[in-house]
Formats: sequence, C-alpha cells, structure tokens
Amino acid sequence: MAATANKRIPRRAGLLTACAALALAPGAHALDWKIEPSLETYATFTDNARQSATDEDDALILGVAPGFVLRSEGSRRVEATLQYGMRGVWRFGDDRDDAIHHNLNALGKAELIEDFLFVDGNARVSQELISLIGSPASADVNDRNRADVASIALSPYIRKRLGTFAQTELRYTASSTHYGENAASDAHSNGFSALLASGTRFDDLDWSLNYSISDNVNRDDVDTRFESAGITLGYALSRKLRLTGSYGHDWNDYPAPPGTDTEGASYSAGFAWAPTRRTSLELSAGERYFGSTYNVAARHRTRTTNWNLGYTQDVSDTSQFRTNTGTLYDYLCPNSSGGVDLVSGWQFDFPPAPGCVPFGSYQGPVFDLRSGVFIAKTLRSGVSWGVNKLTSSLNYTDSRRLFTSNGVEDRTTALALTAVYRMSQQTSLNAGLTFTRIQVPEPLVTPARDDDWTAFSLGVDHRFAENLSGALIFRRNERDSNVATGDYTENSLTASVNMRF
Repeated sequence: MAATANKRIPRRAGLLTACAALALAPGAHALDWKIEPSLETYATFTDNARQSATDEDDALILGVAPGFVLRSEGSRRVEATLQYGMRGVWRFGDDRDDAIHHNLNALGKAELIEDFLFVDGNARVSQELISLIGSPASADVNDRNRADVASIALSPYIRKRLGTFAQTELRYTASSTHYGENAASDAHSNGFSALLASGTRFDDLDWSLNYSISDNVNRDDVDTRFESAGITLGYALSRKLRLTGSYGHDWNDYPAPPGTDTEGASYSAGFAWAPTRRTSLELSAGERYFGSTYNVAARHRTRTTNWNLGYTQDVSDTSQFRTNTGTLYDYLCPNSSGGVDLVSGWQFDFPPAPGCVPFGSYQGPVFDLRSGVFIAKTLRSGVSWGVNKLTSSLNYTDSRRLFTSNGVEDRTTALALTAVYRMSQQTSLNAGLTFTRIQVPEPLVTPARDDDWTAFSLGVDHRFAENLSGALIFRRNERDSNVATGDYTENSLTASVNMRF
C-alpha cells in the first residue's frame, strides 16, 4: 500500500502554524525572505526491495523531488526557517506501487510586542518507522513499515523583566501530532508553564521557580496529564565552577499498574564546570517518583575536533519523544567580532546562516511509533574531526523506553562511523558504517526479538557546476535476528542529480 492511501495529515497546516504568527509581527512586511528552490532526480536498483528473508524481489525505483528552503533575513524580531520537499516515487518490479511523500521542517519565532509578547511555532512532516522489527528501509524503497507523521505546535508567551530583581515568563502551548496508517494514537495537547527567575541583581546566586501542566487527549488511548512545580538554585564558586540543585513535585495521571506511583517529590544536585569557552560539563544526580535520575551534558572542541556527550531521563510519550531524537548538526558560524561561534544542535541538514561551515553531527536513536507513556533514558555521544582533506565522525546512541503500563523496556543501541575524503574541490568520496542492536521483549512482540543490523555505504559526489551536482552510492544492509524470518541482506545502487536554482 502506498503511503498516499491514508492522508489525513494536514500538510498545509504545518506551514501555516509555523508562519502565521510571523505575518502578524510588526514590520513583518519589511522582512527579507530568501528562497532556495531545488530539484533532485534519482534512480535506485535494489536486489531485495522488501528486505525480506523469503521474498527477495529486485526493484527499480525512480524518483523526482522538488523542494525549497525559505529563510527570513535582516530582522531582529522575526526568525523563520522552512524546509519543504515532495518526493514522487515510481517503483518497477513484482507487486510494486507508486507513492508521493511530503517532508517538512519549519521553525519560527517572532517578537510581537517589543520586550513583552513573543510567539514560537514549529511543524514537521516525515515518514517514520512503524515497528522496530519490520523493514528499516527508507520510504522511497519500501514504505510498508513507514507512516506519515505530522506534528504542529504554536506557543505564544509573555516575557517581562521585573527591574534587576527577576524576570518572568508565562507560556501557553498548543500542539498536535497525527499518525498515518493508524500507527499510533493521534494526540492533542494544551500546556501552560510559568517561570520566575533571578535577575541581574544576583551575582553568585541564581534561582528560579517553575510550574508546568500539560493535558493530552489521545484518540485511541487513555488521556494523560503531566503537572510539576519546583525550585532550582545555583551558586557560583568561581567564574568556572557553579553548584546546582533542585527540588520539586510531580502530579501526573497516566496508565500504570496498581500500586505504581505516578506522582511524588523530586530532587537533584550537581555542578556546571566551564574551564574555557571551548569546554563545558554539566552533571546532576537525583531522585524522582520513578527512581534515580542522572543528567549529563558535556562538550569540548579544538581547532579540528568536536566532542559531545549527553544523557537524559524523563517521562515521555511518542509525540514528545520524537521531537528530541532526530539527527542534530553542529556548525561554525562567523560572528560580528571577526571570530566564529559554535551553533550546536541545529535540526536541519543545511547551514543556519550564510558563511557557516559544518562541524559534525550526531544521530538520534532509532525508535518506532508505539503508543503509551514511558520512562525515556537516552544517551548520545560522538566526536567529529577534520584532518587535511579527510573529515570523519563517530557517534554512539543508546535509547531505552520503560513503558509504564506493563513495566517492559525496549532498547536500541547504535554505533556509526562516517568519513568524507575531498579528492578535489569538485569531487568527494563518502563512506559510512553503522551497527545497530534492537531488543524488543515480550509482550511488546511475540516471540521476543534481538536483531543486529549492519549498514554500509560507499559513494562519490561530484559538482558539475555551481548549482549542479551528482552522486553515486552503493549500500549494503544486513540483519541477523534470533527469529529466522527476520534475517535479510540487501544491496542497492543509487544515482542522483541535484540542481539548485
């Protein structure tokens, strides 16, 4: 079945949500907007389109992908970035079908009333894995294990300084996530948060009081509520070292076995250390109603390397989790003083501003669209480096989801190595190797699954002209499963041409 068979996803609404507030901003009509259209055509031959152990059919896939990137420029009060692409896919082979896929990433923020009223918006449309144990192929090759997912959010907020004593923020957020093919329960959320934080009067001591509540309506699942309040404190022992602590309480309402806590007190203690502008470490440990918690955020960069490490634990569901698990990109961007700043965690695969150069990326964990509330434990780490004509990156991710309804935990770990060798200004060689282990216990699936997936790619990119480039990529995918029908191998070759206008 093609992904176009079930199209209840409001693709246009994503664009409108991200940009409507921007049009209301004062002076928005004077904005400079830069649009960068593009057109990609490609052909893929694969010897196992279904990535099946028993039904290895060849297929030829032809595709055309028009798209554009739209960015605001020249305004301090409005910032917006929108990336849209449509992919038309024609498949030739036994029992093949055609499809049209839409992809959208949009971020926007505007200052409606100077130093007082603001609004943020974001939207995303993508094709996500329905099941971890199904085919991991891209939607172009085989969309039987992919579902269209659209998420939209709009968040107006008030931010006000109370002299030098404190600053406050009151925020309302409305969001919605829709899943094609009934892959998960559609969810609509209304949330409110309040923050009162210390102002410039406080030198060594900083503090904040915070409160948040989110009501979530789920189409095919039990409605949930997440509510919390707390206080955080920080004390600077020196310019480089700061102690941190927090205390709070959660009042939540979601499905859990009888006798399982869904609310309770929480606390944490830790420190933040920044010995140089290029090095930082934040570490905390504590306790919440569901057990011990740890959070780590570390970064270090040199002239040729970029290191990162992050670990988080929190209560989540699929709609919230997917917004924090995509691939993130780092760029070095020129600043007004003539130096460069590190822009970390950029969500798009293009530069955040003209003149920025890539400085590595770190992939998010692989997960499926299983409905339900879970305790998410996510580790991301990686290093990127560049020596002469060679740039490389090594990333490791570990994602665990402990589902609160039955106490069962699935786990996905991945180790990925990528390398790019620049043969000339026009030609580059690219290679990638990824090892992924997926563990899904009963009763999430029957029988329990333990899959090891290896993906290798080797390709060449060539720029024929300033706005015309092409690529030829060979890929091999192999999965080794404890279930015989889960094994498969696939080889594919893709040729593509990309034109920018």
